[in-house]
Formats: sequence, C-alpha cells, structure tokens
Amino acid sequence: MPALSILDLVRVTEATDARGALDNARDLAAHAEGWGYRRFWVAEHHNMAGIASAATSVVIAHIAAGSQRIRVGAGGIMLPNHAPIIIAEQFGTLARLFPGRIDLGLGRAPGTDQVTVQALRRTLGGGDNFPQDVLELQAYFAPVVPGQRVQAVPAAGTDVPLWILGSSTYGAQLAAALGLPYAFASHFAPDQLIPALEIYRSRFKPSAQLARPHAMVGVNIVAADTEREARRLATTQQMSFANIFRGARGLSRPPIDDIESYWSPMEKAQAMQMLARSIIGTPDSVRAGIDALVRETGADELMIVSDVFDHEARLHSYRLIAEAAGVPDRATSAKGSQPA
Repeated sequence: MPALSILDLVRVTEATDARGALDNARDLAAHAEGWGYRRFWVAEHHNMAGIASAATSVVIAHIAAGSQRIRVGAGGIMLPNHAPIIIAEQFGTLARLFPGRIDLGLGRAPGTDQVTVQALRRTLGGGDNFPQDVLELQAYFAPVVPGQRVQAVPAAGTDVPLWILGSSTYGAQLAAALGLPYAFASHFAPDQLIPALEIYRSRFKPSAQLARPHAMVGVNIVAADTEREARRLATTQQMSFANIFRGARGLSRPPIDDIESYWSPMEKAQAMQMLARSIIGTPDSVRAGIDALVRETGADELMIVSDVFDHEARLHSYRLIAEAAGVPDRATSAKGSQPA
C-alpha cells in the first residue's frame, strides 16, 4: 500500500470564517500525523473567498507549529506568480523553523484568474519561464558557492525538496528531466493521469534529490459509516464544482440530500468528468477503490482530498480512510531512493 498524504483546501465555509478554516487545517494536521499520514499540503489560490491559503508559506508555518512529525508543504506554490528568490527565502525560513519537515511543490498555472494575475504584478506569460525558474529556485537552496553574489537568506544549504505538480503531460516531462518527484492533480483533472505517469517513469533521469521515479496521485475520497452518508457528504464538493461552471465561486456549502436538485444536466456532466476518480463510501468501498487505483497507476503515494463541510465529519472521514488503507511502514530506505 502506498503512503497516504493530505491536500487540504483550507475551505472557508458558510459556518466558519477564515480564521476558523486555518485553525481547522492545523487541527486536521495534528490528527493526521497520529493516523499515519506522511504529508499535509496546502495550495496557493488567489481571489477565492472560499479558500484561505493564499499566503501559503504563512499557512504552512501555522500548521507546522501545531504538529510534531508530519511533513508540511505546498501543493503547490504557483511559481510564475513569484520571483524564485522570494519563494526560496520563505521556504528556507520554514526549513530553519521546522527542520526536515518542509516540502515545496511547484505548479505552472497561476492558480487564479487573469485579472488577479495582473494584480500580482506578474505577466500572463510567466509560465513560459517555469523550467528556468525551477532551476533557479533549486540553486538558492543549495550551499553557497564561492563568488555567488545573490543569496536567498536563510535558504542556502537547506536543500528543501522540490516536487513538480501537473494536470497534463508537461509537468511529467519536466519532473522526469530534472529527476524530481511528480504529483498529478487527478482529483480535478483526471483525463491525462495514465499518459502522464507513463511519460514520467519512462523518461526519468536520476538526480541528487531522487534516484528513481516517485509518483503521487491526487484523489478525492469521502468516507463515512454508511454509503448513504458518504454520498451526502460528497455533495459539498459536487456543489463547489457546479458553482465553478456558474462563475459563482463562494463559501463551502453544507451537504444536501438530493444533488440532482442542485445542478443542471450539463453542470453534472462537467463536474463528474472532473471528479471521475472520486472514491465515496464506507471503509470497505474506500479500500476497494484505493486498491483499484493503485493497481492501475502503480502510485507510490496518494494525496487525498476529503472535501467535507463539517470539521468533525471531515476528521472522521480521514480517520476511516487511514484505517481502510492500513498505515504503511514509514521507515525510509537509502537516501536518495525516495522523497522524505
């Protein structure tokens, strides 16, 4: 069984404010490390009232301070929005505060709309420089070399592990070329999952960070004590996706009994295409779904999104998922063989 990790959306709900969302994320991470989850990641999103993780590095510090062992990181930082030296300074600082616990996943998309990209003072074509920006960022985390005029203080020498994120084959090619671990966002863009994994593994070149490919697969899982309750809890995420197509992003909504009364046939088709790989049900159903996904993909790690409205129900979902999957051996093999 692959390692289990969590991608938390830091949802602001109709029952919480942003502070509540941040504290709930911190509380979930503290529970998750006791349940055997390896990582806890949050993502950079801007201009979205329902997501409180825009200041991603600050959110990571809040979460890491409330836990002891679990790795905490970005899934991811949208690198075209930033100068690499700024991200190096932020994550180098995090690495000094929480040694051996910080991950940095990097994405090429802006994580927002084009108007907000301009407000971020970045150009719309920033993604074209993504490979060069990744290499520049990687260099800032390396030890300082003689004659180096620009240093990212205190990042130098921290060697923060980098991940490449993707929802297409582009990221797979880059991760393979650079010898970095790869995380595919099949929790919202499942169509190219298998081709991307094949490209990544077949073209992988070993690096100082990683000796062999390490593929993480994102998946939505909602677990509950009954199938009916799990399906009801899952309507929160289904409504969120329907709202995206309506251009009405807002706060996370409480679950409803009849999702068919909420979305149109077209909205349903669009949402279910994006959520095609979701696993919803009791622990037995979750176990079967995870087993099937791992057989199909050969995933080394699963990054789980359990987008449940009520915090206690969300904690219960993640606990059931961990129990259904079993807690894998956390002992790592030789250095360089897999991500920390």
